Amino acid sequence: MPAYSLSGQWSLYFKHAAVLAALTLSTATWAEDNPYSLNYQAQNQGNLHSLQANPEPQLFSGTRRDEDNIRMLENGYDLMGFSSFEAGEVDAEQARNHGRAIQADSILVYMKKAGGASPSSRMEVIKEAVKKGQALTEKDVAVKAGSYRYYATYWAKLPPPLLGIHVIKLVPKQSGQNDDAPTNKVSSEGVRVIAVIHGSAAEKGGVVRGDQLLSINNEKVDDAAQLSSLVRKYSGKVVKVQLERQGEPLAAEVQL
Repeated sequence: MPAYSLSGQWSLYFKHAAVLAALTLSTATWAEDNPYSLNYQAQNQGNLHSLQANPEPQLFSGTRRDEDNIRMLENGYDLMGFSSFEAGEVDAEQARNHGRAIQADSILVYMKKAGGASPSSRMEVIKEAVKKGQALTEKDVAVKAGSYRYYATYWAKLPPPLLGIHVIKLVPKQSGQNDDAPTNKVSSEGVRVIAVIHGSAAEKGGVVRGDQLLSINNEKVDDAAQLSSLVRKYSGKVVKVQLERQGEPLAAEVQL
């Protein structure tokens, strides 16, 4: 082998190594500069992430947070965490970049105008100063960069569920807490169904959002942990679910 060939191979190796080092450095710098990464707060204790090895997160523009959250839960997703911050114009692709890093399946991004005077309001200030013969500084007439409030939620697709509901525990109102406010006669027993996953056993059995789930096979359900335990206990069986809907008792059969 000619002497210069070995030399050329080493030269090529060092060039590749330099490129890889530069890419590694730029990736670290990108993560540090990404406001979605810097302001991310995880909301799931179980290190939730996509079932895919290398997911490419879908990016959506959110509209109403509460409704969007319910829709995502109903479609079989669970919340991984969120980012919230105020800044100038930030490319939404940075939200996707962070989603790749944490292995999210879907991302909802919300953006709305924050502080900073609008062009029309600045013009009014200038007009008023001219009328009064007041002097204006460069700061008064400068065009300020827009400021926005950003909020992004990160979601992972869950495995097919046995029952397919998301619930919360309702806490009875304490005596003396806003006694003048109107009250709804809703049972505090059991757990409240806040979302029913589409195509799940619960949906097929007739369970709907807003139901109060009281028991499974006559075993009382006091919280989400107990519900999960009972669902695992009766996995593969048909169970009788006792509900309360708008104050009325209701029974349903569900195939787990």
